[in-house]
Amino acid sequence: MDKSSALEYINQMFPNEASLSGVEPLMQKIQNEIRTVDAGILSAVRQQSNSGTKAKEDLAAATRAVEELMYKIREIKTKAVQSETMVQEICRDIKKLDFAKKHITTTITALHRLTMLVSAVEQLQVMASKRQYKEAAAQLEAVNQLCSHFEAYRDIPKIIELREKFKNIKQILKSHVFSDFSSLGTGKETEETNLLQQLSDACLVVDALEPSVKEELVNNFCNRELTSYEQIFEGAELAKLDKTERRYAWIKRRMRSNEEIWKIFPSSWHVSYRLCILFCKKTRKQLEDILSNLKEKPDVGTLLLALQRTLEFEDELAEKFGGGTQNREIGNEIEEIGRSPNSSSNASDIRKKYEKKLAAHQGSESEERDGSKDLAVPGAGFNFRGIVSSCFEPHLTVYVELEEKTLMDSLEKLVQEETWDIEEGGQSSVLSSSMQLFLIIKRSLKRCSALTKSQTLFNLFKVFQKILKAYATKLFARLPKGGTGIVAAATGMDGQIKTSDRDERVICYIVNSAEYCHKTAGELAESVSKIIDHQFADGVDMSEVQDEFSAVITRSLVTLVHGLETKFDIEMAAMTRVPWGTLESVGDQSEYVNAINLILTTSIPTLGSLLSPVYFQFFLDKLASSLGPRFYSNIFKCKQISETGAQQMLLDTQAVKSMLLEIPSLGRQTSSATSYSKFVSREMSKAEALLKVILSPVDSVADTYRALLPEGTPMEFQRILELKVVYESISPRKNELRDLKKLINKAYSTILTNMVLELSKLRLHLQLPQLLR
Repeated sequence: MDKSSALEYINQMFPNEASLSGVEPLMQKIQNEIRTVDAGILSAVRQQSNSGTKAKEDLAAATRAVEELMYKIREIKTKAVQSETMVQEICRDIKKLDFAKKHITTTITALHRLTMLVSAVEQLQVMASKRQYKEAAAQLEAVNQLCSHFEAYRDIPKIIELREKFKNIKQILKSHVFSDFSSLGTGKETEETNLLQQLSDACLVVDALEPSVKEELVNNFCNRELTSYEQIFEGAELAKLDKTERRYAWIKRRMRSNEEIWKIFPSSWHVSYRLCILFCKKTRKQLEDILSNLKEKPDVGTLLLALQRTLEFEDELAEKFGGGTQNREIGNEIEEIGRSPNSSSNASDIRKKYEKKLAAHQGSESEERDGSKDLAVPGAGFNFRGIVSSCFEPHLTVYVELEEKTLMDSLEKLVQEETWDIEEGGQSSVLSSSMQLFLIIKRSLKRCSALTKSQTLFNLFKVFQKILKAYATKLFARLPKGGTGIVAAATGMDGQIKTSDRDERVICYIVNSAEYCHKTAGELAESVSKIIDHQFADGVDMSEVQDEFSAVITRSLVTLVHGLETKFDIEMAAMTRVPWGTLESVGDQSEYVNAINLILTTSIPTLGSLLSPVYFQFFLDKLASSLGPRFYSNIFKCKQISETGAQQMLLDTQAVKSMLLEIPSLGRQTSSATSYSKFVSREMSKAEALLKVILSPVDSVADTYRALLPEGTPMEFQRILELKVVYESISPRKNELRDLKKLINKAYSTILTNMVLELSKLRLHLQLPQLLR
């Protein structure tokens, strides 16, 4: 018990005197337990003593057993060494005999191979002297294999002698083969039927010789074949640009006539392929000399015909030797340019479409390249496209100049023949001249891309930019000129713009045509960037041209708004001529309001049907920014306004506001009219507030002005007082007039004080002296 004392334990066991009677039994029980524990301890001690003695005996026995095992192992090692020594002594003589046998066998094999090599070299010498090429080719292979076994014996005199003899035989074979091939193409092969078979066998010999022999033989054959070509077309008669087609006819005729004869060459030699490459290089050099020696600019027709025939020949070679034909998707890409003026696809959709086509185009090109490599001469990797035609590239400026002149003439003709109208029921509201212009450009692009995809195509693209900018200028010139008013002041245009209903339609057609040109110009740039060589692709950009057409669209819409503003001039003037100061009663809306309504109901439906939602929204914003402030300022142009006149004018203002809010519905384009409606409501509410100030009593006009028109100026407040008070009509007495003037001056002073405080908050200290004066 950890926390208890013996005394506590006794007190717990014997709490009172009565319990002391149990002391003796408890003591007896404890004594018995003590004796039992002592007996257990004694038994354990005895057992432990016996176990320790036995453990010592077991350890001693194990130690003796290990010593016996080690002794036996040493005996076994000793016997093993003795046995190995005995075996080595027994096998010593056998190893000597084995090495001797191996050396004898190697010697016999070498002597046998040497005998075979000597015999093979002698036989090869006989075959070479008799020009037995077929047998000699097989024998060459055998000698080459036998010689490979004597690489380790190169310094032995006999081997040196045999190798030198074999080298001389190969030289003799080479000279015989070259001599026999020199008669190929001279006409002897038709007289001697066995000559072709002999030359075919000679090709086997060439394959068995070093690769340089084959290269030399093929080069000699190709140069000899083209010797007559150089002589013929370097003469004064055929060394002309208009004779270019005859060059390609000559080589095709030559290949056709000698097709059977040239079958003697193994297909792996690609003799026709190498001959065509050499022909193209020689042709290119001669054409470069012809073009460089021209004293004047070449005739465009002759130049293009020569280039066209050259491209056709290159395509034939590319197709014949596994390069495939030119990519036919180029024409499809060009046809997609401007196909649908009313297409709803946006720029991102068009871009994704072209990216997919470009990926497919690049994939097909890589497959063609892989296929051509299989048929090409190893290590050559030659491409026939441009091998000859590229020499025309520096001289195609005359072609670009002709295309530019043709396009400019076509543009002038299209503009002259343009009716500036669209047939009713047509599928698009785009001018025919814009669609025809891009059709002409596509034809020009097709012609050029069929000829070249390098610098000339890039120069022609710059011509396209120039033509489109000129067309944008033509569209801009067709817009009505002049103008006055708020929009005119903002744009810097002078004079009035008077537009008829037809003029408004023409302006809408110009907007749609400019939008079509903007979109199609981007498609044109994307198509050209895919067609043109990659080093020019980064320079293909139509952003400047698109900016030109964007400017045409903006100016057209501003002109459209300006034309409507001009129509409102008469009605705004009629508004100021109404005798607002002498009206006796409030009736229906005034005549000038009806005239404004007539103008809107006549023009807006046509504009809404012709303009796209984006440009119609732009038109609405410009119209609202013009008419709202103009109506507000026109109120100040009236002479005097009585209470009845102000009520009538307030009625007219609410009517005009309703008309302006109905414009999106008139144009049948209400999807984006929210911002327009907010702007109109805000601007027309200013006019309503102005009229409410005029209607307010004289003694509270200042407070009403501050509450309804917090942004008003002192000049406007003075004009309001002038509109409201008519001194002559009321004829006040002198004292009353003095009091009225004091009241007006007090109100005016209050307005000025408030204005000064507001301006001081904005820190416009420089204007305070002038305002206080």
